[in-house]
Amino acid sequence: MRQWLRAPYVHVGDWADRWYEELPWRKRIALGVRGEQIAARHLRRRGLMILARNYRAAGAEVDLVVLDRTTLVFVEVKTRAGSGFGAPQDAVDAAKQKRIRRAAESYAVRRDARGLLMRFDVVAITGAGRNRRLEIIKDAF
Repeated sequence: MRQWLRAPYVHVGDWADRWYEELPWRKRIALGVRGEQIAARHLRRRGLMILARNYRAAGAEVDLVVLDRTTLVFVEVKTRAGSGFGAPQDAVDAAKQKRIRRAAESYAVRRDARGLLMRFDVVAITGAGRNRRLEIIKDAF
């Protein structure tokens, strides 16, 4: 076997070991995808019906499309492992809201759901494991 094929193990430091210990699932699933799974499971447990995940249209994306009785809910999920980048819901700025509305309008037209009430929620997830905190902001915009 050639020498260059046997690269030595490189230890990146204690901070990386602690980071992976805190977030063991991070090795397998990206943080955003994991947050969407957690949010979908939580909403299902609250009795809402998941109609679509990662709906893409009109150059935009809606993370979850949910039916809450007679209301069509478009959910943006924001996940943060820590507080270093601010609150998750702060990332849903005016430009992001405009894109979500555009995709929501496309969904309503394609599914002939224009007669239903519509709402835009944000699910903000912070932390990991037992320290995880999930907050649902109804009518966020």
